[in-house]
Amino acid sequence: MENLTIAKIVSGLKAKEFSAKEVVSSYLANIRKEDAAIHAYLEVFEKDALREAERIDKELAAGAIETPLAGVPLAIKDNILIHGTRATAASKILEPYQSSYNATVIEKLKDAGAIMLGKTNLDEFAMGSSTENSAFGPTKNPHDAERVPGGSSGGSAAAVAADLAPAALGSDTGGSIRQPAAFCGVVGLKPTYGAVSRHGLIAMASSLDQIGPITKTVEDAAILFDAIRGKDRYDATTVDTGKTQLKKDGSLKGVSIGVPKEYFGEGLEKDVAKSVKEAIDVLSGLGASIEEVSLPHAQFALATYYIVMPAEVSSNLARFDGIRYGHSTPKAGDLLEVYEKSRSEGFGEEAKRRVALGTYVLSAGYYEAYYGKAQRVRRLIKEDFEKAFEKVDFLAGPTTPTPAFRFGEKAANPLEMYLADIYTVAINLAGVPALSVPSGVVTREGKKLPVALQLIGKWFDESALLSAAFAYEQARGI
Repeated sequence: MENLTIAKIVSGLKAKEFSAKEVVSSYLANIRKEDAAIHAYLEVFEKDALREAERIDKELAAGAIETPLAGVPLAIKDNILIHGTRATAASKILEPYQSSYNATVIEKLKDAGAIMLGKTNLDEFAMGSSTENSAFGPTKNPHDAERVPGGSSGGSAAAVAADLAPAALGSDTGGSIRQPAAFCGVVGLKPTYGAVSRHGLIAMASSLDQIGPITKTVEDAAILFDAIRGKDRYDATTVDTGKTQLKKDGSLKGVSIGVPKEYFGEGLEKDVAKSVKEAIDVLSGLGASIEEVSLPHAQFALATYYIVMPAEVSSNLARFDGIRYGHSTPKAGDLLEVYEKSRSEGFGEEAKRRVALGTYVLSAGYYEAYYGKAQRVRRLIKEDFEKAFEKVDFLAGPTTPTPAFRFGEKAANPLEMYLADIYTVAINLAGVPALSVPSGVVTREGKKLPVALQLIGKWFDESALLSAAFAYEQARGI
C-alpha cells in the first residue's frame, strides 16, 4: 500500500478499497522498518497520525468530507512550522523550540484533509546540497546508502523515494527541492516566487525561499501544489493565480522549448548530458519544437547567489540570539557572552560560514562592491529569462551536473559543494518556476543512480509547466 500515489490514495479511499487508517498504518510500519537505515525523519507523529486517520475514516463513512487530500499522509520538512511540535531546522540552536502556530501551508493541508506523518531531515537552516550539514546526522540516499540524497530537502526526497511517504513538502532557496528530487529519482517542483506562502517557513533567504512539493509523479505534484498555493494575508509577496489546469492529452504540438547552450558546457558529466538530451528528444517526439537559446549571464549566477543568499542569511539568523527562544548557553557571565556562546554552540560550521560571509558583504566599505553589484547582476539574470521566454514557452536542461555523490566527497571543499547547484540557483534569482523530473539512470560503482531533466517555465505558469512534464512522464512510462 505504501507504493500508492496521492491520486491513487484519494481514488481508493473514495471507492472504499481501503481506509485512511490502513494507509497511514502501512507507511508507519515502513518507517519503523526502513528509516533507521535512511534517517529521512527527525520526528514521526505516530499517535497523532493514526488518530487523525480514524477521524477522517468516520467522516468519509458518513459522506461528510469532500476535501481533495482527505486521508493522504505527508512528510514535512523540519523548517516548516506545525503547531505544538518541534521545529529544529536541523540545528542545535532550535532543538528545544516548539512551534506556537501552523505555517500557512500546513493550515491549507489540514483544511484539505491531509495527515502529517512527521518532520524530515535537512541541511541546517536549509544550507547545503547534501543533508550532511544536519546537526542530527545525515540522511542516506535510498538508491545507494554510501551516497547523499541531495539537499537541503534531502529527508523529504529520501522519504518519498523510499516509500516512507507518498509525498512531502520541501523548501527551495537555490535548488533545495529540485536537486534532492533529482538525486533520489522523484519529482520536485519549485513554484514561482509568490505562488506559495512563506508564512511559517523558518527563513533562510527571504527573497529566494519557496515551499513546494516532492512527489512520485507530476500529477501528484500538481495536486499538492494546488492544495498549498494562493494568496496569504501573512505574506505580502503572494498572489492568487487560480487552479492548475493539467492537460493530459500527451501532446506538445505548438510548444517551443529552448535549450540553454550554457547548461551543456564544462562540468556536466557525459552520461548525465546523454540522458538529458534523450529526454529532450522525447519532448521533440511529442511535437515540441526545440531550439538552442542563450542565457548569457548564467556564468555569473552561482557567484551572484552566494553573495545575495548569505547576506539575507546573516540578517535572518540574527534573531537566534539565545534570548527569546531556542538554545541559550548556561556558560555566560554577561549578556554579550549569552549572544556569543549561544550562537557559537548552536550553529554548525556551514551556518557560521554563511553568516560570516553575509555580514562581510553587507559591511561598510564592501556593500556596494559585493551586495550592490550582485543585485544588479541578478536583474540581468532575470532579463535573460525574460528575453528567452519571448522566443520559447519553456527551457529544458539538466537539474544537476552529476548523479548523487558519495558522503564526504565534497564536504571538505565548500566551493565543490556549491557547484552542485550550478543549474538551479538562477531560477531562484529570477523567481521563475522549475520542475525536476527523472530522465533515467547512470551507473556508478555498480549502482544505478537517478538523473533528471529540469523544465523551467514562465512566471506563474505552473499549469503549462506541469502539463509539459506530465506529457514527458507519460511518454517515458516513468
